[in-house]
Amino acid sequence: MFSRKDSYDDLIDLFVEIGELKTKRIIKAFRKVRRKDFLPDYQINNAGADKALSIGHEQTNSQPRVVVRMLEWLQPQPGDRVLDLGSGSAWTTALLSNIVGRKGTVFGVERIDELVKFGRDNLGKRRNAKIIKANKRLGLPDEAPFDKILVSASCKKLPRELLGQLKWGGRLVIPIETDVFGDVWVVQLDTHGNKNIEVKKGYAFVRLVH
Repeated sequence: MFSRKDSYDDLIDLFVEIGELKTKRIIKAFRKVRRKDFLPDYQINNAGADKALSIGHEQTNSQPRVVVRMLEWLQPQPGDRVLDLGSGSAWTTALLSNIVGRKGTVFGVERIDELVKFGRDNLGKRRNAKIIKANKRLGLPDEAPFDKILVSASCKKLPRELLGQLKWGGRLVIPIETDVFGDVWVVQLDTHGNKNIEVKKGYAFVRLVH
């Protein structure tokens, strides 16, 4: 049962109306997983704003429009094993948890201790998702391979370490820094391990540190 309609619902309705949100299971996840539940108390009233919101420690809860697009590009499926790198407040981890369902698994990875705790608290009792403290190795090679990998922080180039953790036939969505602004790369591996890259231009993210 969804809570009473508020500005966040209006925002999701708008994304559906203009065609940004189009996949039924992703729409359902955005309606069920409330952004306000993944924000610090001082940001809760801003949950319906289409902008990135500070969650402390120089990190943000990403702009909803960008999260919508990245999940639509990622196309997680029921039963998928997913890596959510740079999980922050765990909003994307929870969205992915809802989308992949009980037979799927989501691993959120976060490097900042306070946000690891914040994310774990926000996830609550979800059994198919967990937040893991990042170490010096990029991603989670011990839990690989993954069907899908979502990265919510920018890299200077496409990391080979993450490609090595992606199943053949899997998909990686990752922000890549450019001289001008930034792009999001949608990397699809075919069943032989060959990669196809689609570039989405004009996005800015905090930098991935590892």
